[in-house]
Formats: sequence, C-alpha cells, structure tokens
Amino acid sequence: MKSSRDYKKLRGPEKAAILFLCLGEKHGAGLMQKLDDYDIHSITHAISALGTIPADLVEEVMSEFMETAGQGGGLVGSMEMAENMLKGFLPEERVSDIMGEIQGPLVGRNVWENFSALNEQVIANYLKEEHDQTVAAILSKVKPEVASKVLPLLGEERMMEVVERMIGIETVPRYVFQNIEETLQKEFMSSATRHTGPDPQQRMADLFNKLDSKLFDEITQRLEQRIPEAFGAIKAKMFTFDDLCKLDPQSLVKVMRGVEGQTLPLALRGAKKEVRDYFLAALPARSRDMLNEEMTAMGPVRGREVQDAQSALVDYALELARDDEIRIPLDDDDVIID
Repeated sequence: MKSSRDYKKLRGPEKAAILFLCLGEKHGAGLMQKLDDYDIHSITHAISALGTIPADLVEEVMSEFMETAGQGGGLVGSMEMAENMLKGFLPEERVSDIMGEIQGPLVGRNVWENFSALNEQVIANYLKEEHDQTVAAILSKVKPEVASKVLPLLGEERMMEVVERMIGIETVPRYVFQNIEETLQKEFMSSATRHTGPDPQQRMADLFNKLDSKLFDEITQRLEQRIPEAFGAIKAKMFTFDDLCKLDPQSLVKVMRGVEGQTLPLALRGAKKEVRDYFLAALPARSRDMLNEEMTAMGPVRGREVQDAQSALVDYALELARDDEIRIPLDDDDVIID
C-alpha cells in the first residue's frame, strides 16, 4: 500500500483492519470475539492483504475513530498476523477454514475467476453432466452475473432444483471444493481458486439481482411456495434497480452522474414509468430535458442492454454505499416519502 493512496478510497473493512493491527493480537482478539462471522471474515481478509501501512494513513484512521495514533509508526498486515489474531479466540479448525478460504489451495488462486470468464454456454454444457449438488456448489462460487446467465441454460426444471440447492448451501467442507477446483484446473485452466464470500444468502441475492427480471418473476412464485423462509431471507437482502427509488433525490443524482456514456438513458429507457418519473424528478429541469432527448433519440433498445445498464447503476450505488458516500435504505419502513 503506497503512502500516496487516497484515504477516501479505504473501505470499512480496511479501516477496521488497521485499527485491529494498532490494538495488537491480544486486545484485537478480544474485540473480534464480539463480531459475527461475516465481519470476522471481512476484517481477516483485509488484514492479510494490507501489507505495509504508512504512518500518516494510520493516523488518519485512528483520528476517524477519535483516538490517537500512539507512536505513529507504520504497521505491517500479513497472513501470519491475521492467523495469530484468530487463534486468540477461535478453535484451530475454524482458523484453518478461514485462512484456507483467504489463501486458497496450493494449486493456485484464480480458478474461479478463470472459470467465470468462460462462455456461459460452455459452462452450462459442462455442468449438465454433473450432479445437481455439484452444480449448486460450483455456481455458488462463480461470479453472480455469470451464474445468472448459466442457470437458464440448464432448463427450467433443473434450474429450479439447482437454485433450491444453492439456497440450502451453508457450509461446504473445504476438501469438497478442493476436489472440484482440481478437476476444473485439469479440464479448463492452469491456475485456481480464491474464496467467494461468507454469506451464501447474500451471494444468492447478488445472483438474483443479476438475473433477467422476467425470469426472476417466473421462479419467484415457485420458490415462495417451496422454500418460503429461505427465499424470503434472500429477498430481504436484494437491492434491485427499482429499489433506487428508495434513495433520497440528492443521493440518486449522485448515482446518476457517476455512470458513463449511455448507461443512464439506456437504463431508464426500459424502466417502469413510475421509476423513470422518480429519476427524472430528482434532476434539475435542464438536465431532465437533456435526458429525455437522449432517451427519445435512442429508439428501440435490447432488453439485455437495458438490464446491463440497470445493473451498472445498482452496482455503482452499492459501491457509493460501501464508501459511505450515500446511504441505502433496505427496509420498507425506511423508504423516502415526498
């Protein structure tokens, strides 16, 4: 990490990681005991990846937490430091699991990224020969935008079976993924894996966010009938393009102005009228007129292009939220009302 790195680019887990390093292994372990698994995983991953942290950056982080930077010396985050901190309060087996997910198996670290880069039809053809549980495990590890394209290619009945298994996946033994990774490495690529995330429900929410809206509407009713509780928990974590209407006008304008090229007019061109009206109402009159002209000049647009543009806006909104630039209300009671 270079000293010139902009402090504003530091994400929450990275700031927390720096604070834990300042506290040291003993005090840091005591504090980490109070966190849930998701936060533990995020902070541990950040600690292992920080490297050398300049003293001025340490001071800024400590200042934000209304504390003093002490001696102001630089810190070094490493795999060893992260592992030692976890050993202070977690069983050896749990520590091994977390560090194994972060480090990946010895065969490499990019298998899932490389597998995700394959054409979705190639992935689907390969998965058609696998057991449903194996397919579910594999699609729970690839990028959500890729899984959302592969699932429909499996056929409706098998897609439903796989989706239910993906929702039901909680903890898969590490050796199972290692066997899958080794197989993928032999058949597709020369390098392997990196971890996904500790929250399978959030991963399914991300996948459904990327899924074609009509297809999602089609499977929603069946999932609500067959696994209502699990599916309800996932829906609660979803954030869709229509949910951008929950933002206050100022935050929404910040999202609209942050995307490039034709992304905004393309996204609104295929939006529901009430959603489009909310977007337009947030803009000054001149900007609103210009945007309307751009949408009119576009003519017919492809559904996939609209979906990609809407996904880009959602992704940017979530990025701003992670950087604390905007606040995203996710509960129905938290909707902004004019």
